[in-house]
Amino acid sequence: MKTIVLSLVAAAGALSLGACADGGYGGRHFGARGYDAYYDDFYGPYAGGYWGPDDVFMFSRDRGGHYERDEAHHFRHAGGSGFHGVHSARAPGESHGSGRPG
Repeated sequence: MKTIVLSLVAAAGALSLGACADGGYGGRHFGARGYDAYYDDFYGPYAGGYWGPDDVFMFSRDRGGHYERDEAHHFRHAGGSGFHGVHSARAPGESHGSGRPG
């Protein structure tokens, strides 16, 4: 019985650590929290981004804060073949009470 309990505790610990993995693309995975964007890795590493007011995704390839527009729709609201979930943030200068995802 003790072996089974220890195995379950070890497995739960491994799963919880994996839920925080970055994956090298800056999109932090928080387990049960849903994604608000999906990306196909076309531009390379993803450091952050947000949905602009015209519903075009603004993304950054590095943490320097320079954002580019995804006119080619490599970021989507829904997943699909070849896309993985990423988390977006609030637009720069946007307040917490804006109602925007992030």
